Amino acid sequence: MTIREILNTVDHRPWKMPNEKWKFYQEWNNAIFLHWQVELSELKKFVPSELEIDLFDGKPWISVVAFTMEKIRPKNLPSFSPISNFDEINIRTYVKYNNKTGVYFLSIEGGKSLPCKIAKGMSELPYRFSKIKRTENQYESNNSEFNDKLNIQFGIGKETTEKTELEKWLTERYALFQGTEKSINEFEIHHLEWPINELELTNFEFNYPRFKNLIKNDPIKTQFSKGVKVLAWEKNKLATTRYM
Repeated sequence: MTIREILNTVDHRPWKMPNEKWKFYQEWNNAIFLHWQVELSELKKFVPSELEIDLFDGKPWISVVAFTMEKIRPKNLPSFSPISNFDEINIRTYVKYNNKTGVYFLSIEGGKSLPCKIAKGMSELPYRFSKIKRTENQYESNNSEFNDKLNIQFGIGKETTEKTELEKWLTERYALFQGTEKSINEFEIHHLEWPINELELTNFEFNYPRFKNLIKNDPIKTQFSKGVKVLAWEKNKLATTRYM
């Protein structure tokens, strides 16, 4: 599908497209989604107080999303695979700001050092380098600095033809809010709806000491997606930050 076709497909969006022109193109491919319900009191320790934690049926959620970033590039420039293509893991929760729903990253890891430095410098997102290895049915990462380890072995099931409200709530997010030392930044994005398949875990190891009180057991919901093509806008500084 062309970029023009993506831009013209908007019925699934919860609000109108930004008036400004998009600035970056990227693809989030072969994505593994792992989801947990968590305790609100514990989650608040990681989220700036300016952001409202979004709830589904009164409960907050955390997700680990492991995927392959590909073809990332500025508008009107070609991608350069040594920088544009890398594996990524993010740990995210779900938030609101001025009634707009989005995601908030507790952690982002990239499998190449240079793209992590560039992405962190340009976006102020909390990118860091981890050793990541993926094969057709396994995704594994290791970060010796933080002592973080992830090992997922899985099988992909049938495509989901009708998503539940929870499945849409967890995946269809068109804004990112991120706190820095000085501000809350907003990033608008656009893509088609995520195509979703069932995913069965055959092995799951998760050891992130910082999140040991948030993520304690196996995920209660899992999904796989072949991916989406994403258009992103420049960051918008919304407010100053005060962490709880």
